[in-house]
Amino acid sequence: MARVVVALVGGAWLASATMAAEPSRLAAPNVVEISPSLVTSGQPSAAALAGLKAQGFEAVVYLAPPTVGDAVRDEALIVGRQGLVYVDQPIDFEAPTSRDVGTFIGVLDALRGRKVLVHCQVNMRASSMVFLYRVIALKDDPRVAYEAVSGVWAPHGPWRRLIEAELARHGIRFELL
Repeated sequence: MARVVVALVGGAWLASATMAAEPSRLAAPNVVEISPSLVTSGQPSAAALAGLKAQGFEAVVYLAPPTVGDAVRDEALIVGRQGLVYVDQPIDFEAPTSRDVGTFIGVLDALRGRKVLVHCQVNMRASSMVFLYRVIALKDDPRVAYEAVSGVWAPHGPWRRLIEAELARHGIRFELL
């Protein structure tokens, strides 16, 4: 189940954060800009996370368990101090489920209209879940949506099975490469 943490900081602090330096490209592995309001990536550093507000982000969805080796300690606090919504939805890489997909779609639907970063360790979970969101909820063309996944990896094992099952369940005809 997803855990949502929202932290708002006093107006003076937010005003100074708004006046921060010009936004720059997110410093993280495998960054993929899906649209101006949706970005996927691997694990950003603590410094990159601390600069998300200056880049216009309003929410972060984290899909890896906090026990992974490169997880940023206090990520929720770093993100929350900027007044951003933080959603922690850890997905077991070896056993993603249809329930994970349903929860994720609900989370992104709730965040519609905000600039969102969806990330995990390397952008495998994130790219796959955003692909499913795009084709199931947004009705995007799967061929176009899959380009963001194939630029990062070729899903295999449990992820390939999950994607194929979800596409079939929703009547979406598309063959993974």
